[in-house]
Amino acid sequence: MGKNETDETLVDIGGTYEKAVNFYNKYKKQLTIGLGAIVVLVGGYMYYAEMIKKPKERKAFEELFTAEFYFAKDSFNLALQGREGEFYGFLQVIDEFGSTKAGNLAQYYAGICYLQTGKFEEAIEHLKKFSSSDVILSPLALGCIGDAYRELGQSEDAVKYYEKAAADNNNSFTAPLYLKKAGMTYEEDLKNPEKALKIYRKIQDEYSNTTEGRDIGKFITRIEFAQQ
Repeated sequence: MGKNETDETLVDIGGTYEKAVNFYNKYKKQLTIGLGAIVVLVGGYMYYAEMIKKPKERKAFEELFTAEFYFAKDSFNLALQGREGEFYGFLQVIDEFGSTKAGNLAQYYAGICYLQTGKFEEAIEHLKKFSSSDVILSPLALGCIGDAYRELGQSEDAVKYYEKAAADNNNSFTAPLYLKKAGMTYEEDLKNPEKALKIYRKIQDEYSNTTEGRDIGKFITRIEFAQQ
């Protein structure tokens, strides 16, 4: 680098430094307040995460445990409502710990409890509030919304959620299960055998080694025979 280039570089650096100093002096008060606000926000979040959020998560899962036990025994009303003075049901976990992971999971459990006890609108309400990235739970929740809509006679909504469930994850458990339910809803409820046949063939082509895939041939044959 020549002397002239070095001098020009030094001038550029000096000019930049001078601009920075002038900017700081001009806005020193605002910058100090802004920095202080960032420190307060970061410190506040760390305090919330360590002192409030984590203990609340632990407490929520502790309260969820007994309700899960009764859910596993098919005691859906008891799991849902709990027993006053003894243990929380899923609804109480939602009310008190709704913002936690356990509260979110309680929405799923509550939805299934309502679905099993024939309260389909309540099932839909809770299942729609549940969110998950789990490859099984997420499509199951969508598929159960479809089941609830079909029980209510709202087959258009049911098939929409069955197709959402199948598309949510293409694993060999939930995808063919809800594709088949979508096909049956199209065939039996919506009287659209062409759409049903397309879905049945998709199961046959893509999920032939699953329970649904091994059984789907008779559904295809039935529609093809009827169309002759």
